[in-house]
Amino acid sequence: TTQNPISRFFLNNFTRLLLIQIKKLRPESILDVGAGEGFVLEMLRKNKVGKKLEGIEYMDEALQFAKKLHPKLMIKKGNIYELPYKDNSFDVIICTEVMEHLKEPEKALIELNRVAKKYVIVSVPNEPLFTIQRFFRGKNMLKLGDHPEHIQHWNAGSFEKFIAKHFTIKDAKTPLPWTMITAKK
Repeated sequence: TTQNPISRFFLNNFTRLLLIQIKKLRPESILDVGAGEGFVLEMLRKNKVGKKLEGIEYMDEALQFAKKLHPKLMIKKGNIYELPYKDNSFDVIICTEVMEHLKEPEKALIELNRVAKKYVIVSVPNEPLFTIQRFFRGKNMLKLGDHPEHIQHWNAGSFEKFIAKHFTIKDAKTPLPWTMITAKK
């Protein structure tokens, strides 16, 4: 919801690329893990991508906001380490801007693999570019732009290696300042 024109530019570029990547996969079912306020699911719904769209969100405040803002969406409370779905439940699982917040990202990746039927699309901040752009936008100056909630830091290459432990990399993109991996089970 930011009105900052620089932030809007980066976010619009990111979501446009995400939509392109998802459309290429032609999924029937999509699960957004870490759905936040539901903006990605709403974009998919409006663009008629997928027939079954669901989201999981851990944070109560984001979940409440999502239900008010996008009442047509199916977003429920959940935990990335224990997704409430059977094995191979969704054609595509999206997990954008979540892994950098996790103490056990590999455990989460294994759970995404379990629930994915075919593909995952996972994104994280591309470091150090993400932190540098935050610094120049005046964010967290005392920590030189480092986001206070990020406990994992990957660059494009290290994140690709991390994902490749459990998936086959289909495509890797770097929409500034993020890394976005499309991977096959």
